[in-house]
Amino acid sequence: MDNYRIFSDATCDLNSGLMQDLPEIVIIPMPVTVGGTDYLYGDGGNLEVNDFYKMLSSGEFASTAAINPDTYTRYFEPCLIAGMDIIYLCFSSGMSSTLQNAMISAGDLREKYPERTITVIDTLCAAPGEGILVMEAAKKQAEGMSYRNLTEWLCDNRLRVCHWFTVDRFDHLLHGGRVTAAEAFAGSVLNIKPMLHVDADGKLSVMAKPRGYKQSIRMQIEYIKQGWQPQISKRVLIGHGDCIDRANLLRDEIAEHLPEADVSIVDIGPVIGAHTGPGMLALLYWGSNR
Repeated sequence: MDNYRIFSDATCDLNSGLMQDLPEIVIIPMPVTVGGTDYLYGDGGNLEVNDFYKMLSSGEFASTAAINPDTYTRYFEPCLIAGMDIIYLCFSSGMSSTLQNAMISAGDLREKYPERTITVIDTLCAAPGEGILVMEAAKKQAEGMSYRNLTEWLCDNRLRVCHWFTVDRFDHLLHGGRVTAAEAFAGSVLNIKPMLHVDADGKLSVMAKPRGYKQSIRMQIEYIKQGWQPQISKRVLIGHGDCIDRANLLRDEIAEHLPEADVSIVDIGPVIGAHTGPGMLALLYWGSNR
């Protein structure tokens, strides 16, 4: 069996329960600023999801920054010294400069450790969408898939991860410049819960404008019914930004329409939550309608 380790970043929003009985994945923490105070989210960090959403609900705004090359080197190098190769599954280049910094570090380390192999993969995914790809990579590693075959599989299948999500509020989208003041005002007045997805370039785009969360959940169910490909994996993730009641409603709907789905609910962490605010509800699955 090839001797390699899989890395990802805190954007993937995976918890220890989801990774139980799978090979260890190294999750690199990411910087988040809330109300002018700098935090670190992820393993060894000082920002918890519940505290993050409490601060946002009290009126604070948040921003994020890419992992810097020195941080990547600090995490990657011990693995290389131990004689292991690296696969790094990175937050989408369509939303962050994180990939560029990872490539800088990987280039330097390849010169220092020419006998080792480092592959940086742009997942073109975000949040639990990135997480569902990381989970499948770990599963295939556990099954004995070689380094080369796994990197090829990931690149061939990353665009089969479907992201469909809604946001409850417009203030954080407005603060981050993702909507105009006029769009935010109209959306709030009309109770619009914009349906967004991550496109083939790993960027966010608005696909529809349902009114109210019940209509948005019905729309999410229609998307998964149309495109789900359980032959890849029956794993389905529901991500929520401090709205567990709606996450449970979506889970119940999926259980009714697709009873064979293996559904888990996860928190949307601060890396994406900084831009969407409380109330984000995301549906992630393997499918044909990316």
